Amino acid sequence: MILQILLSGIATGCIYGLVALSFVLVYKATEAVSFMQGELLMVGAFAAVALAAAAGWPVWLAVGVAVVGMALAGALVERLALRRAMGQPHLTAVLLTFGLGLMLRGGVTTVPAATHGVHQLALPGLLGQVQLGSLTVSFAHLGVIAATVLTCAALAAFFRFSRAGLALRACSENPRVAAMMGVSASGMHTLAWALGAALAALAGILMAPVTFVHPGMGVVALKAFPAAVIGGMHSLPGALAGGVFIGVAEALAGRYLPEGANHVTAYVLMLVALLCFPRGLFAGRTA
Repeated sequence: MILQILLSGIATGCIYGLVALSFVLVYKATEAVSFMQGELLMVGAFAAVALAAAAGWPVWLAVGVAVVGMALAGALVERLALRRAMGQPHLTAVLLTFGLGLMLRGGVTTVPAATHGVHQLALPGLLGQVQLGSLTVSFAHLGVIAATVLTCAALAAFFRFSRAGLALRACSENPRVAAMMGVSASGMHTLAWALGAALAALAGILMAPVTFVHPGMGVVALKAFPAAVIGGMHSLPGALAGGVFIGVAEALAGRYLPEGANHVTAYVLMLVALLCFPRGLFAGRTA
């Protein structure tokens, strides 16, 4: 039973971790908190469903195009709207992203096919389950965990070996010095928003085989934000670790605590972390 709970919690935590990574990527580069990540997750999942089910594209091609399309959409939104909030009080960016998120959700709900039913994206290889003794292993859960590991490995390689990744790291550490070395701060902001939107869309697509695709699925971002806070808003590994931590804690709370306790677990843990570790569990020391 405990292994079953842990496996489910880790898979859910990986979803939280991917969305938390999108929060941290944007925050590290722009010092702005985006509250539209949940809607980007939802739109990405719907885009993959529309391309695969309505347009008849191969599923994996639809997934790739949806993720790339959401990255381009994130870059476009940054260029057209969010760039105007740079240099303004933090509340400006918060309200702007919150409003854009409401607009995205409202736009999706105007499509009858999106609101008159629920949809599921059948990813090949992630359907069914296998029995290992008393443990039932879902291929969807294994796929979520494997995809998260591969995504994190790709991000680590990008930040370590590519010029764009190194420039983004430099800009997030010290924008003024990075600009003096020839790094375009505005270009790095666009790249950060693009990567954040792509990660949110990927999280939504990975949720699709486990849960249904519907306009309200973006609420998962409300659990991912505490994960980013717990891990530290400047730590990418901390965001992923915070997501897995919250996923496992929720699964254990749902099994051993009174009904409904799992719905507040993330926020209780966030409050405890803010009181004991205000900069996050994985925040580095500063001189």
